[in-house]
Amino acid sequence: MVLTLTVLALASALFISGKVRSDLVAVGSLIILMLFDILSPSEALSGFSNSIVIMMIGLFVVGGGIFHTGLAKMASGKLLQLAGTNETRLLIMVMLVTAAIGAFVSNTGTVAVMMPIVVSLAMSARTNPGRLLMPLAFASSLGGMLTLIGTPPNLVIQETLMNAGYKGLTFFSFAPIGLVCLVTGIIALLFLRRYLPKNEEKDGNKQFGLSLMELARKYQLSQNLFRIHVGANSAIQSKKLGELDIPAEFELTVIETRHKNSVKNQVLKTINQEIAGPETIIKEDDILYVNGSLERVQQFAQKYGLDILDRQEVESQPPENAEQYATSDVGIAEVMLTPNSGLIGQLVKHSGFREKFRLNILGIHRKEDYILHNLKDHKMRFGDALLVQGTWQSISLLAAEQSNFVVIGQPIEESRKVTMDHKAPIAAGIMLLMVILLVTEFIPAVASVMIAAVLMVAFGCLRNMEEAYKTVNWESIVLIGGMIPMSIAIEKTGAAALLSDGLVSSLGGYGPIALLAGVYFTTSILTLFISNTACAVLFAPIALSAAIGIGASPYPFLFAVSVGASMCFASPFSTPPNALVMSAGRYRFSHYIKVGLPLQIIIGVVMIAVLPLFYPM
Repeated sequence: MVLTLTVLALASALFISGKVRSDLVAVGSLIILMLFDILSPSEALSGFSNSIVIMMIGLFVVGGGIFHTGLAKMASGKLLQLAGTNETRLLIMVMLVTAAIGAFVSNTGTVAVMMPIVVSLAMSARTNPGRLLMPLAFASSLGGMLTLIGTPPNLVIQETLMNAGYKGLTFFSFAPIGLVCLVTGIIALLFLRRYLPKNEEKDGNKQFGLSLMELARKYQLSQNLFRIHVGANSAIQSKKLGELDIPAEFELTVIETRHKNSVKNQVLKTINQEIAGPETIIKEDDILYVNGSLERVQQFAQKYGLDILDRQEVESQPPENAEQYATSDVGIAEVMLTPNSGLIGQLVKHSGFREKFRLNILGIHRKEDYILHNLKDHKMRFGDALLVQGTWQSISLLAAEQSNFVVIGQPIEESRKVTMDHKAPIAAGIMLLMVILLVTEFIPAVASVMIAAVLMVAFGCLRNMEEAYKTVNWESIVLIGGMIPMSIAIEKTGAAALLSDGLVSSLGGYGPIALLAGVYFTTSILTLFISNTACAVLFAPIALSAAIGIGASPYPFLFAVSVGASMCFASPFSTPPNALVMSAGRYRFSHYIKVGLPLQIIIGVVMIAVLPLFYPM
């Protein structure tokens, strides 16, 4: 028991620190428990054959089919149009639509699909996107409480109940509790939105969203973009950019080359929609557009006999037009990395970003810092926002890579995203079939989900199995598979009984409501630091033992674990949706404290009051 609790404490500390991947922590804990004979090999590996894990894989694939066919985007876009331009109606409709989608697919995927739509609607309604994006993230978690498959903690408590010999939960057993959470969340946010970023006034006109000029100012393009003229005596004439290795020597990026006789004189406009690359040949009288610090640009110009042009003059354009960073063909956009993006942890120079997408990375927004120089040597992290520049066509192709990116900062000139729209009705039919099978319980739930996943591939909603595998967040799957045996160890060694006895002895004397509150808020606090799945896996057996210890029904206590683990709003990094909207909404940590923490407490108080009404003790 001591060793199990020590492993649990160490794993929790590593989860909280975030310095080691959560799936690696889970597998490491599993190995230790197996090596010390606390768990047999079959017990240690039982998590990976558990129905929860298999269902989660299937749900990721089904969600991928829904997103890839554009079904979620089409449905949500049409529904949100009904809200018009009134901010209150928009906020309510955004939360309702997001919760409805989040009830069936992952909350991260839901937010990834909804973000570009919500930003576009906010700009059309002349509302700051920051007024809507945090409610969007919170609604994705609230919606997860509406169905059995909405969020992993729901599946965890279902498994805990059934393993203990209690009657399992149905597909819509969570609906009453979920509806109370959703209504409470909407009402609370209508009052708490006063703490969200305000709509700003500038030059007599409202400036909303991530416009071209705002992106340029945000990433200080005017301070880091330079034009260099290649004279007749320059040493770099007739050479390829790749031969010069400018990024390594000068920490600069040549993003454009333009002939001097170009008639469309706007900053960042490429010739024949071409972005400067390693094979670009430099010619006499070319103008190079270089991104980097002034000091490095001066060193580059001095070495090769180049002229730095007046930064206030843009090739015969008047000074007031010097900040035009896009045309009908070329533009800039802000892009977020998704939690399972293949680029996370890679250096910019090794990412192949420029070669694959024909786009330049001009800056990285990380938390509250901006990385603008020597980008090639920086590793990309989850939650990073990248400012990219290139043709709208290239940006559109990037937007199609939903498993890796969310394009959030495109202005109105955005190109239409290419999706398999003609497959959307098929995806809708498959999802409906899955829901019917889950509700009727005609076959086991895990079989219903796997059938739907196979049909998504068989009918072309996902192009092939490789694409299906890419939709799965394997870190989450390994985390769940590794943590389920931890709960076995907690019960097997008596640690669950010890911890539950501690809860009962400290709170049980005050009645079952006090114990319920203790279970809920302990889970709610812990989920600020570790994933909701790991939190539910650890607390479910403890809550079950505590309920049995006072002779109460375990149902309200396990529901308290599920809701407490899922309703996490007080930190931007506690859930992927919270992190995804941080940069796009221009939030600071204080916004989550002022809005998310009160919401988390309010929902907790409401749940303590209503759980015994739905599930008597």
